[in-house]
Amino acid sequence: MKTQKYIFDEVSMKCSKVITKSYSTSFSLAIKLLSKEYQNAIHAIYGFVRLADEIVDSFHNYDKRKLLNEFRSATINALEKNISINPILNNFQHTVKKYNIEWVLIDNFLESMEYDLSHKNCNEESYKKYIQGSAEAVGLMCLNIFTYNTQGQYSKLKPYAESLGSAFQKINFLRDLNEDFHTLNRVYFPNLNIKKFNNKAKKIIENDIAKDFKHALIGIKQLKKGARKGVYLAYQYYINLFVKIKKTDAKDILNTRIRVSNLRKIIILINSQIKFN
Repeated sequence: MKTQKYIFDEVSMKCSKVITKSYSTSFSLAIKLLSKEYQNAIHAIYGFVRLADEIVDSFHNYDKRKLLNEFRSATINALEKNISINPILNNFQHTVKKYNIEWVLIDNFLESMEYDLSHKNCNEESYKKYIQGSAEAVGLMCLNIFTYNTQGQYSKLKPYAESLGSAFQKINFLRDLNEDFHTLNRVYFPNLNIKKFNNKAKKIIENDIAKDFKHALIGIKQLKKGARKGVYLAYQYYINLFVKIKKTDAKDILNTRIRVSNLRKIIILINSQIKFN
């Protein structure tokens, strides 16, 4: 017989899945290609990350700093007490405990979210630190899950997971350059004068991203079969977005948001399934 706590934990898990599906069809499909043993845990991480991200990027008519501080406190309480009445945090704390995810990764992520509240432009140092917290740390949380009970694999694959998270984040920065600047008054790329953004500056950024993608693929190929296909699908989604961005003139990047069509996503999904069958 299911206890009330068991039912609540099941509901919490479903809430994380709904968050993922509602906010990202791409990642939702990628998670479906993972072995079932990984799916709930990756949904838990996505749900946690998405809530924090929404606080700093979307809740413009509210006290964002207060909300984020409350979110941090609620996360700490959930981890200390092994429960939260917030279903997303309740599911997240289960995942953190089960897979021994280090607090430093969670803390680094939350620090990057806090950075968004008071800083609008990055220098070289803060740019690297922001990516480390906002993207690389999330990739390492996922790697904890994919390498669970596998001796030495986490350390071996860590640099590749960091490169993948870095590539994803830099693509997001380029894709969202228009919205970040005009809506949030942010520029993440260091020393970039948005008013003088041109194809030469764009090419420098693209070359950096290409290096991250190349390095990340080495690690993806070394993942266990149950994780490899889903991660590769996410990789391919971003590669296709990257290709579209590279073909787009710098001035158009500042006036539109580049997307991958739903039809193209279906083709990528099919190709990814064939690639690692």
